[in-house]
Parts: sequence; structure tokens; C-alpha cells
Amino acid sequence: MPRRLLRNAEIVFDEWRYVAEAAADAAAPLIVTLAQWQLEPDTWLARGTPLGLVLSPAHRVEQIAADLEHFALIGAEFSGPGEGRGYTQARQLREQWSFGGELRATGYVRRDQLFFMARCGFNSFELPDADIEEGYMAFTTFTAAYQPSNDSGLAQKLRNTLALPRSSAITAYRAAE
Repeated sequence: MPRRLLRNAEIVFDEWRYVAEAAADAAAPLIVTLAQWQLEPDTWLARGTPLGLVLSPAHRVEQIAADLEHFALIGAEFSGPGEGRGYTQARQLREQWSFGGELRATGYVRRDQLFFMARCGFNSFELPDADIEEGYMAFTTFTAAYQPSNDSGLAQKLRNTLALPRSSAITAYRAAE
């Protein structure tokens, strides 16, 4: 059964394949690890399909900066509930390196993280299949933000209530309810 995920706040079937899954569909877009990319970049490019790359928490975005043009998708792996380096990777990719492709959160991804991940630039999320529908609802939880962000993973930018005087921020909050 094809993998489902959240992409741009919609539930979709994932057309991308990891290397271990690629034998079944040689024409599908392919996701490789950084180690696989570094060992055989010409092999992956010669394949002729869109390429994606997954970064582990220990990888630095600077390691792939020169190769960003080759990737339509970059994933950041979250290895557990206390792992937050993927948030930094996402912000760097969007803000410092202007990556405009799909930015995917993989690994330990849960509903309560989605909104914050989207505010860092993620627009695609691999959740356990049983959590997909609940995860979809995470994007309607908040309508206003108190901290600055690029919000590129959200369908609409949030109102930043920090820029408003306190009374206006409260009025904006109440109007959104």
C-alpha cells in the first residue's frame, strides 16, 4: 500500500521512494541519504528522476549547499521526541539557502509538532498512518503567532501579534475565535 503523508496541509499519497523501495518503481522520484549521495552522485543524477535527500540530525546544511540545485525534496530526520536539530536545518534551508522545494519532516514526527515544523519551513510530514487524519487538524489549531517566523510551510501566513499594540493583539485574537 502506498505511503500517505501530509503535504501542503493536505493528505496525499507519496510518489517518492527511498532507495530500498526503488526497485519496485524505477521511474519514481528517489530519496537518498547524504552518505549515498556523497558516494555516487553521478549514478543518482543519471537516473533521470527527481531526487530527494534526507539529512540526519548530525548533518550540517552547509554539507549540501553546493548541491541544492539537484534536489526537489530535502528531508530532515527527527530521531526522537527530544531531537530539535531538524528545525534548525529547515530554517537554514529556507532562509539562508533559499531552498524552494519540498521540505519533509521524517522519523519521529507527531501531531503536536506539525504546526511548529511548518513555521520553520516544512511543508511535508511523514507521520504514522494512524495519525494522518489527526495530524491534518493540527494546521487549524492556531490563527495568530507571537514570534517571528517564515511560515513557509503554512498555507497562509499567520498574523504576527507582536507587531500590534497589546490591546490590538487581544482584539485580533478574539476576532479570530
